[in-house]
Amino acid sequence: MKIDAKILICYNSPVSIFSAYNGKPAVHGEMSNDLSESGFAADLQTIVQSLSGRFTEVETLAIDMDVVKTLKLIRDINPTIIFNFVESVEGIASFEYCMAGIFELLGIEFTGNRPSSLGNCLNKYRTKNILRACGINTPRSYCIEYGSMPAKKSFDLNFPVILKLNSEDASIGISELSVVKNYSGVIERLKFLFETYKQNVIVEEYIDGRELNVAILGGRALPISEIGFGSLPAHLPRIVTYEGKWIANTVYYEHTKPQCPATLPAKVKKQVVTTALAAFEAMNCRDYARVDIRLDKSGTPYVIEVNPNPDISTDSGFARAAKAAGLSYGDLLFTIANLALTRRINDTQNKAS
Repeated sequence: MKIDAKILICYNSPVSIFSAYNGKPAVHGEMSNDLSESGFAADLQTIVQSLSGRFTEVETLAIDMDVVKTLKLIRDINPTIIFNFVESVEGIASFEYCMAGIFELLGIEFTGNRPSSLGNCLNKYRTKNILRACGINTPRSYCIEYGSMPAKKSFDLNFPVILKLNSEDASIGISELSVVKNYSGVIERLKFLFETYKQNVIVEEYIDGRELNVAILGGRALPISEIGFGSLPAHLPRIVTYEGKWIANTVYYEHTKPQCPATLPAKVKKQVVTTALAAFEAMNCRDYARVDIRLDKSGTPYVIEVNPNPDISTDSGFARAAKAAGLSYGDLLFTIANLALTRRINDTQNKAS
């Protein structure tokens, strides 16, 4: 049933869901445009139509660097909540948490994760330290500062290792060359990443095992998804690359297909869900997040990444997991919006009491 203005006028102003999303696709040296963001425009109309079927008013705003204009527009629209789709501002991923902070400063409730969770999870090495402090398995790793090279005698990670940009998401910078088998391979890959992206790099032990994604919605784990590597050519590492996520007709895109729900023994499934929920709590996530997990040879789950506010476009893994749980795409959007709306209502009632 549609939530209309008449019901909400009793407690608040008419319901207005304000959807903030990225105005411009990012540009990166290795891959040109960040397709994870530019592809969002194709889903925007679907999202607006879906939310319009549940709420009385839906407006959109593209976020850019003009913060003064943005603040004025948000104040003029005066939304009940903000549906936060901002993943970066003009290609700068680290500004994601800043926008959430602006929403907080404005005193407007918003969907998804808080600035602290967004900022902490964007820093992969910080995330791993928090997980370790909470007793959650995650691969051993180093963070290599931009421009520096690790000494061979002090490098004690077990090979093979995988190299990732420490403060990027959407698999930017990850390719078939990311997994290396020796120290010289580490140096070669570091040189490329430093030269191309000019930021810190995390080097972690590569777990050659099954890769699982656990979508968490409102504190509940949805059916587990698995990335299928079975048809990938044998010489390529079993990883999720940028191409595999975003560029159709490439080898990785065509040969790393997700399966949801994943086929897992009951004991392993329980361990994976328990680990994912523990990671969700450790990173102080709320509303929705995706936890990426690898199983080692013994079936032990290791958290490789925590993704607050993950991609929830129509063809995303999160939407696929929601569908496997019996939720339509509209149901998924409504559930996320309603979590924020409930916080808004509860906060208003608490202030009135």
